[in-house]
Amino acid sequence: MTEVTLREAVRADLPAILALLADDVLGRAREHHTVDAAYERAFAAITADPRNQQLVAERDGEVVGCFQLTYIPGLGRHGAERALVEAVRVRADLRGQGVGEAMMSWAIDRARERGCGLVQLTTDKSRADAHRFYRRLGFVASHEGMKLPL
Repeated sequence: MTEVTLREAVRADLPAILALLADDVLGRAREHHTVDAAYERAFAAITADPRNQQLVAERDGEVVGCFQLTYIPGLGRHGAERALVEAVRVRADLRGQGVGEAMMSWAIDRARERGCGLVQLTTDKSRADAHRFYRRLGFVASHEGMKLPL
């Protein structure tokens, strides 16, 4: 596989990010391909917040993966900051070729460098392949996650 480069997303990446988010069974039901005002506001808020990063993985100049990395301060774990990884996607035809591993390694390295005490993520219960992937990277399903759609 050609080398993957990780970088912070810019506004021009938004259509590619939305395409990645919408390109799976769960994403098709909740995402749109069109950049609208809601996506513009969300992207602007992420990029303006120093505790948030929207990242993209590039291969041969093309966006092939994305994720959001958020740093959460907290009193638990002796005041350790946590790194939260969300909205991880790799282009369907490139899954299993190291793109996701490069993205997660990058996120884990940044969290370590920042002094975070934990990297956490959630993954839908129906995503068996993702569960295997994260376990292979050392993640442990130690907690039961809950969400309340609003």
